[in-house]
Amino acid sequence: MISEKTYQPHILEKEAQTYWTQQASFTAKEDVSAEKFYCLSMLPYPSGELHMGHVRNYTIGDVISRYQRMRGKKRAATYGMGRVWIAG
Repeated sequence: MISEKTYQPHILEKEAQTYWTQQASFTAKEDVSAEKFYCLSMLPYPSGELHMGHVRNYTIGDVISRYQRMRGKKRAATYGMGRVWIAG
């Protein structure tokens, strides 16, 4: 017997998809009058190892971008190409 607490993707995923469709969760809304905001987070150095400092930096950019969106701004949050082409 499957416990009530067991993850059952065939049930949960269907419910989530239905909710997202009804709420138009992933529908982009264009507001040309909204102020623009652009947040750029640089990619990690390609020859380095990922560490908690990366998480901190990307979290800060994400929080700032979400805050600006909550303030009604049209925002773009991207990860830059700062050092991607440098061989390490």
